[in-house]
Amino acid sequence: MEHGEKQITVIDEDGNEQLCEVLFTFESEEFNKSYVLYYPLGSDNDDDEEMEIHASSFSPSADGEDGELEPIETEEEWDLVEEMLNTFLDEEEE
Repeated sequence: MEHGEKQITVIDEDGNEQLCEVLFTFESEEFNKSYVLYYPLGSDNDDDEEMEIHASSFSPSADGEDGELEPIETEEEWDLVEEMLNTFLDEEEE
């Protein structure tokens, strides 16, 4: 996955592929990582249900084509991601 990509394919723990829309990406100098927030395609069409947003850190591959999504490991990282998401959503409402 690269910064600026609009869709990614995520493979879950069962090996199933899920096409997801990238909400946004950002980098953190504090943790020296890049992060991506995304949601499964199709989930934004149902107004009765809240959209489930996923977050992962990612490392670009050497060739710049694909990268590896990694779980967010610390509470401090989750706090940062939540703060960035809230800022993003506040800007979207304006």
